[in-house]
Amino acid sequence: MPALSYYPFFAFIASLTLTCFIRRYAISRQIMDIPNSRSSHTVPTPRGGGLAFVIVFLCSVLFMGMTSAIGMKLMLALLGGGLIAFMGWMDDHKCLPVLPRIAAHFAAALWAVYWLGGFPSMKLGFTTLHLGSMGYPLAILGTVWMINLYNFMDGIDGLAGGEAVTVSGGAALLFFISGNTSMAILCLFLTVSAGGFLVLNWPPAKIFMGDVGSGFLGYTFAVLALASENMRDVPLIAWMVLLSVFIVDATATLVKRILQGKKFTEAHREHGYQKLVQSGFSHGKVTLWITAINLGLAMIMTFSIEQAMIGSTFIVIYILMMMLWLILNKQFTQKEVSSHK
Repeated sequence: MPALSYYPFFAFIASLTLTCFIRRYAISRQIMDIPNSRSSHTVPTPRGGGLAFVIVFLCSVLFMGMTSAIGMKLMLALLGGGLIAFMGWMDDHKCLPVLPRIAAHFAAALWAVYWLGGFPSMKLGFTTLHLGSMGYPLAILGTVWMINLYNFMDGIDGLAGGEAVTVSGGAALLFFISGNTSMAILCLFLTVSAGGFLVLNWPPAKIFMGDVGSGFLGYTFAVLALASENMRDVPLIAWMVLLSVFIVDATATLVKRILQGKKFTEAHREHGYQKLVQSGFSHGKVTLWITAINLGLAMIMTFSIEQAMIGSTFIVIYILMMMLWLILNKQFTQKEVSSHK
């Protein structure tokens, strides 16, 4: 695929240029994220910048599909992210009710799972879990959760963009190691597309990605992980390790809020990364720490795949991530109690 070797550079430039144009558009139309009691930023900031990498990556997907670099079914599954991006773009302009947004999430998830051929089995490293017909609803629910999970974690400068760059970059490395060059290049396109946006989103952010970008990234990662699992290539649990910071923080926080009887659909500042910012750490430091962790996870997964230790690595990483979340949560809870005395 020699024609593709130059494309990542142009994709990066295109994403960066589009982000600049969208920023000007958002400012002129007053599409701004105004700080409130649940915000982690203090200055009104234009939003919707994620549209840049959405356009560039979907064009990359179309290009690879039309040149047979990737299968037509994978191309169609990924293009379903356009619906998520469209609903997010509308929500960035004017807040949409929950029902149409969730309906769109399920519709896109159903579309993706259909074209990917379901979710018949899941490789756990030491064994394979055969899911049969149960794989369809599990895959649909997992995709919907990834869409919303990624949106929940887009709360400070550079975090969601940095996650996209490091996770897709790590996945590209794993695919190169496994010999799947096409999937590696596809992930690389996502890396550079998100990277172009990240230039203006890095702390202090000049533009936010908005729901148009965050939901799209969650959907795209879910589709790529399912497709990879069904190809018997990089297993889904490897993707879960690469995304473990986001998955653990978002899921554990959601469960905690449900157990406390809180409205889990409401915006809040109870995620681990938000509490770090509230305790005095800058957006830049928190984003850098999480980016460094993600790079470390990519290196660990590279070693684990070469040594056939994916299953045990998955278990160890999730135990460590959960312990870290519990420690941080307990520490900040004690600080909150002390401050109210």
